[in-house]
Amino acid sequence: MGSNGTLPQSSWTPQTVLSTLPSPIEESSSSPIPFFHLLERLKTTKREGWRRFGLYSAESIADHMYRMAIITMLAPPSLASRLNIPHCTKMALIHDMAESLVGDITPVDTLVPKAEKARREAATMDYIEQSLLKHVPGGALSGSEIRRVFQEYEDNETLEAKFVHDVDKFELLLQMVEYERAHGKDLSEFSHVASRIQLPEVKEWAAAVLKEREEFWKSKTNSSS
Repeated sequence: MGSNGTLPQSSWTPQTVLSTLPSPIEESSSSPIPFFHLLERLKTTKREGWRRFGLYSAESIADHMYRMAIITMLAPPSLASRLNIPHCTKMALIHDMAESLVGDITPVDTLVPKAEKARREAATMDYIEQSLLKHVPGGALSGSEIRRVFQEYEDNETLEAKFVHDVDKFELLLQMVEYERAHGKDLSEFSHVASRIQLPEVKEWAAAVLKEREEFWKSKTNSSS
């Protein structure tokens, strides 16, 4: 957990993190460039779950969202026919955007309760909408649209949001198996997310990946015996 996660809960604001950055981010600009600079933090902030297992050069938040976005484009036909796929791809690229300032707070982090994490993420998305993108001329994606898509994901009521939530968990399973293969570490702590996947099509993908994992560990046991 970064130092921003150890602040007293009531003290955390986007500005407390912004004040620690090497260069200030220009606010109320008519250019999207300050927002683009903020997004760089998603490229450099590592996913904390892996770091707890000593994988310090593991994936970044942006790495995770990129593969999620690609996965949404390959939804099985039975799902794709019911989904707005471009909207799902957009949601995959937005859902963790608040972590650019909040950082990656994992469920095992007892210093920041779930409700406080949600408050920080909402405050960050409000900051992006109101301070970074409010005066930027509308393109294909406005600040208010980014904020709306983020909230749709958080509310998790639409089929698109449910699919992207499932993809989030499925991508974690993929990465778990890939790190186990590469480093020989038992990362089974993360396998429980498979039970929280809701849609049958994504459950089928998850089962296939867990089958790969089972075969990998079986081969490791056989080769060492």
